[in-house]
Amino acid sequence: MQKLFAILGLLAVSSASFAADAPTSGGGFLQSGGGSLAFLAVFILIFYFLLIRPQSKRAKEHRKLLSELTKGDEVATSGGVLGKVSKVEESIVTIEIANGIEIKVQKSAVSAVLPKGTIK
Repeated sequence: MQKLFAILGLLAVSSASFAADAPTSGGGFLQSGGGSLAFLAVFILIFYFLLIRPQSKRAKEHRKLLSELTKGDEVATSGGVLGKVSKVEESIVTIEIANGIEIKVQKSAVSAVLPKGTIK
């Protein structure tokens, strides 16, 4: 989010400096101050709907997935490991990847909960 504001700030400053150097000509909505402001507003809306909103929705869904993890869930980690959850702690999940073989991973590394019976 901070990167977006930094980029938009640089864009506004650079467009203002180019506008100061450019010779003024009569007419034209896009050449007036209102046009630049409208262009910037449209640019911000496009960024919001194409980048910020989908990313925040995915993050919200991932937080919900992690909060609903329970013992017995079959999961896939971001590293590609498949297994069954055997213990859930505050920030660590113990996953059984084979009979008697358990690994501990960070809770945030769990990327998906699989349907029951997927791992066989």
